[in-house]
Order: sequence, then structure tokens, then C-alpha cells
Amino acid sequence: MLSNLAVRDIETLIHPYTQLASFRETGPLILERGEGVWVYDVEGKPYLEGMAGLWCTALGYSNEELIEAARAQLAKLPFTHLFSGRSHDPAIELAEKLKEIAPVPMSKVFFTSSGSEANDTQVKLVWYMNNARGQPRKKKIISRLKAYHGVTVAAASLTGLPANHTDFDLPIPNILHTSCPHYYRFAEPGESEEDFSTRMANELEELILKEGPDTVAAFIAEPIMGAGGALVPPAGYFEKIQAVLAKYDVLFIDDEVICGFGRTGRLWGAQTYALKPDTLSFAKAVTSAYMPLGGVMLNEAMYQAILDESRKIGTFGHGYTYSGHPASCAVGLKTIEILQRDRILEKVRAKAPKFEARLSALAEHPLVGEARGVGLIGGLEIVADKATKRQFEAKRNVAAKCVGFAQGEGLIVRSLSGDRIAICPPLIITEEEIDMLFDRLTRALDRTAEWVRQEGLGAA
Repeated sequence: MLSNLAVRDIETLIHPYTQLASFRETGPLILERGEGVWVYDVEGKPYLEGMAGLWCTALGYSNEELIEAARAQLAKLPFTHLFSGRSHDPAIELAEKLKEIAPVPMSKVFFTSSGSEANDTQVKLVWYMNNARGQPRKKKIISRLKAYHGVTVAAASLTGLPANHTDFDLPIPNILHTSCPHYYRFAEPGESEEDFSTRMANELEELILKEGPDTVAAFIAEPIMGAGGALVPPAGYFEKIQAVLAKYDVLFIDDEVICGFGRTGRLWGAQTYALKPDTLSFAKAVTSAYMPLGGVMLNEAMYQAILDESRKIGTFGHGYTYSGHPASCAVGLKTIEILQRDRILEKVRAKAPKFEARLSALAEHPLVGEARGVGLIGGLEIVADKATKRQFEAKRNVAAKCVGFAQGEGLIVRSLSGDRIAICPPLIITEEEIDMLFDRLTRALDRTAEWVRQEGLGAA
């Protein structure tokens, strides 16, 4: 029997990334409050939030400094915009701070309200820039299969997941996808990680040559692929990819929406994997998700091209009402202050070995084919046969079943396509809580294995 609140939810809301038909029977998990790495439902049951919300609540729940930063700014100047040359202190100060901490030299910051808007903006800026440069044919942007870059029309086109395209009439023209660099799933027999990375780079080069280098403008990638499966890049991958991009004058867009602000143990995923991007997208943990905020950082060459085009047209015809919202920017400034003052990144690096060891140990479980992560982000893949890597039928939703068992154990994690499970706790998680997370996840996997046996699904 669903509660009255659950019934009201079903009758009024459309939930993102939800099987809407079955949801009408199961109803929502309704959360009421949060503290640290814990969230509590309306009945008071605690859950360890093993996904930091949606990869984003880096500093945990109910951080009083972040709450006060928002309150103080709302009391002082609750809203103004950046249109037509207006500005305000929080936007200026946050832009300066972002340039200061950027992984490579950046010239300007453009604010959005989300990662989807940031990556949508990336597409528009690349097209706008090449028009300014007199290269109207150089418009194609290459993403990757299983990539996730958002759900607006252009960002969802960059995303390389079928559910984001099917019946939405996507992708739009000028968006291409190259191979997914998931070594466990797509490597050939006997192929080393380095050899696999070489093949991935060769396939990218072949695509650029097939399309024509004069038509390919940019390549976009997440340092660690998030919603596509929490996939860690294979050895040598980005070094080889960046050599191809340089060879054909293809811009590199670094999507740091998930990896940015400490997730991998460095401030940026670009620093973890030695990336040298031309532009960078950020969102999520920039405010620890307390306020919506995202944005784009771009280099001087790109800015100069955009400046020239704006001069020719008479305006830069792009922007959002909430670009650089003062309260969001104030919270962003406080978030970065806390990250630096409290040495959060050093603490992540200190805790990462335990997190990575507990995650890797799950590969011994009868249902787990791969378990791999970096810093405080990781993913595992559930398989029917470990020796052959055979997967369960997709319609059985085995990973989703495991996530349901985890919820019963008081743990929130997320199932992704390909029967993968993502783990991404708040950066403030303690080593004791890391053990609690993996103890609960192990019990959920055990319950899943028993369910598989009872259903006769033939797991190894």
C-alpha cells in the first residue's frame, strides 16, 4: 500500500530516468533530510548516500557554511543577471577563482545552471568560433559511445547512450561518436591496455579522416565516463587521443561535470590524466549541489574568435536568465574555499586506497565481472558468467535489482546501462563509512545472487 504522499507524487510528477509504468506500482523513495553522508526518508530510516546525490554533493548534507553563504547572498542581492553588461561581485570573484585553479591556462568563464547547459554551450561556441574564423565547414563534434554529456538537445546528442536518443529524434547533425574505451568489455583477446588504447586512437583518427579533417571541429570527453558506467580510461588512452587531436587541429573539450572539484583525488580529472583541454565544462560539485551552477572555461584563442564575431554581429547572442546567479556563485566560492582550507583533496587521496581496495575486492564476488575506480568514484559490472563475461538478458535488470537490495540495506547506489553499478560517495566520507558502504553493497550482491539462483537465471 502506497502512502498518501507517494500517491500524490505519482499523480503530479514525471521523474527523470525512471521506468514510468512500473514506477506507478512501486512508488518513490521520499527523502526528508540529510546530515553528512546520510539521508533520511520520511519514516526516519537512514541511508548511506553512496552516489553523493547524482555525483554532486561533494561536501555532504547540511553543511552550515554553504547554507549561510546562500542565505547571506539572498538577503543582500537575491538576483541580478549578467545580460547587457551587468555584473555582481560573486560572479566576478568566482570566475577569478576558477581561472586561478583551472588545470590549464583559461581566459574567460561563461556561467550556466547545469552541466547540460554547459555542454550545449560548448557546441554553440565551437560553431560560432569556426564561423568567426572563416571555417564554416569545420563543425562536426566527436563524442564517444557510452559518453554522458547531458540531456538538452545538443548535449543529449553528444551523449552516447541509446535511451537518450531513441524517439527523441537525436542525435542532431554534426555530432559523431567514436568507440567507447572500456577495456574490460571491448578489448580483443590478448590485447593489452596500451594496445587497446592505440586501437581506440587509431579508430578516432580513421573517423576524422573519413569525415575530412576540415569538417571536424572538436572532440569531447569525460576523464572518467560517468553515467555510461563509471568507466576508468585504459592505460595510455588520453595521451594517444590527444596526439590525434593535435595532428588534425581538433579542439579538446574536457567535460569535468563529474570529475571536477576533487572526485579523483586531484582538483580536476584533467590533472589525474594529464589532459590539456582547450575548453572545460563544470557543474555539480562546484557548489556541492547546494545551488544549481555550471559553466564553461575557454582559452584565449577561442575567446578572441568569439569577440571578433560579436563585434561583427553587434552582440553575443547567447545566455541564460540564471547565468551567474548571485546566490549560486556565492555558494560556489564558499565550496572552493572549504575544499582548499580543509584540505579535502589530500583527505580524498588518503582515503582512496581503502575505497579502491574494497571496490577491487568485489571482483571476487560470483556476480561481478569488473570492479574498478579512481579516487572516490568507481563502478562494477554484474555478469552471468565471469569466465566469458556473458551478461544477463537486459530485460532482467539485474543491476537494478541489486540497487533495490542495497536500498533495503540502507545504501543508495545507482544502476547504469549494461548491468553496471556506480559508487560515488561524498568526499567527506570517513574510512569507517567506506567500510559500511562496501559491507552493505556486499550484502546486496549476496541477496542478488540468491535471487538469480531462485529465478533460474544461470549465473556462474
